[in-house]
Amino acid sequence: MKLWLVRHALTEAAPGLCYGRTDVGVPAEATLQAAQGVVAQIPLGVALYGSPLRRCAELARTLATLRPDLQARVDPRLAEMDFGAWEGRPWSSIAREDFDAWTGNFADGNPGVHGESTRRFMQRVGGAFDDWRASGRDAVWVTHAGVMRAVQLLHRGVRHVERADEWPSQPIGYGECQLVETTGA
Repeated sequence: MKLWLVRHALTEAAPGLCYGRTDVGVPAEATLQAAQGVVAQIPLGVALYGSPLRRCAELARTLATLRPDLQARVDPRLAEMDFGAWEGRPWSSIAREDFDAWTGNFADGNPGVHGESTRRFMQRVGGAFDDWRASGRDAVWVTHAGVMRAVQLLHRGVRHVERADEWPSQPIGYGECQLVETTGA
């Protein structure tokens, strides 16, 4: 089975802004360019799911417009991690001791006090990943860099991340498409 992971296009958010669950927009032209860049990689007859956040939902709808065989569906489990009170703030404005407190308890710490712990995030994304594997169908997820990194871990059988240095850190470009291949559940 194959799962194509597509990251949303470059957003309208200011560079360096923490915007995990913040519903920032994407210029229509950037969304169209991202869709045109990946649409040929997607075979006929696959299921198309997107995060409910506008930057992904618009890209999923654009893919479905370019390819009438695709029907975009929303899956809230594909949303980015919630960074709590850090949302909408420049990363540089977050106190070092607050950031260190989160990364020092990476599995269960809550970023921005009331944000989503890495453990809860992995459970949420893991539920979507397990459902995809059980479906026996190829699929496309239009989602976020955090979800894509979580899937990298899940694909390797990693369900829990205890330390921040265990989290994948390689850059994922806007509009990038990654392919995950696996056998069924």
